[in-house]
Amino acid sequence: MNDPLLVITNSDAGTADEESLELALEILRPHRSIEVEATSEPGELDGVLHRAGSRTIVVAGGDGSLHAVVSALHRRHELGKNTLGLLPLGTGNDFARGLGIPLDIEDAARVILDGRPRELDLIVDELGQVVVNNVHVGAGAAASRRGARWKERLGSLGVGRLNLGKLGYPIGAAITAVNPPVLRLRIEVDGDVVCDVDTPVLQVAVGNGSSVGGGTELTPDAEADDGRLDVMISRAVGPIARLAYAVHLGRGSHREQDEVDYLRGSQVTVTGEEFWISADGEISGPEQRRSWRLLPAAYSMLLPRPSRGEQTR
Repeated sequence: MNDPLLVITNSDAGTADEESLELALEILRPHRSIEVEATSEPGELDGVLHRAGSRTIVVAGGDGSLHAVVSALHRRHELGKNTLGLLPLGTGNDFARGLGIPLDIEDAARVILDGRPRELDLIVDELGQVVVNNVHVGAGAAASRRGARWKERLGSLGVGRLNLGKLGYPIGAAITAVNPPVLRLRIEVDGDVVCDVDTPVLQVAVGNGSSVGGGTELTPDAEADDGRLDVMISRAVGPIARLAYAVHLGRGSHREQDEVDYLRGSQVTVTGEEFWISADGEISGPEQRRSWRLLPAAYSMLLPRPSRGEQTR
């Protein structure tokens, strides 16, 4: 056996996740030496990572679990030391979707065995906090705040792999669509002012990955290894404009609207009246200033090998 694995899972995972993880382990164990550790808080996670050595670290969870591990490694100045793998057990799994990691847990386990390491970018704010997938303010953050509450309420309901917690974000989004926050913000991309406080804003998103909320392509052109941030600004604040924006957002065509600006850069600064932040689904705020910059090729993750056609392009 080679390339030993340290599999990190959430102590609070439900029975369905435990069953899915066991399916993955049945595929991995004949080929790798494996240690499985369950953690529920940062102190436990630090203790596990302290013993990681040079092993491949496999995150068994969703975007939030991956965020926690990457954040801890970054804080410990150890990000890039270990190759990471991902077994998507979350409700949204947006980062896995964007990277082409199979959502079928057994297929994802085969990527751990046969995949190829690829260097991925990372978003970091001025406080040193990281964003793996996507960070947004305005309507999206409000939807995430409400969605998180509904996810918690519904998370205990369901049978087997059918968990009603997955409805949390759509419910939060629907409620927010009726009464969204409208913000006056100054938005700078690489030092250039692209929107000022005299223009009301519905939503601002900074993407390293393309989708949020289980497949909504908020920054549809974002790729986690292209060395650029994708920035989406929606100025669709009127009732009709909001409805049109929501329809186009569901189709992934919102960037074509007149009320939407879509830019690319390496640093984004948002200032103005108080706003809440959703970073990889983690809610923080309110804030009046936040700046994000890109760290290119910050760490490596095992991803599916490209098809022959992709290799010859």
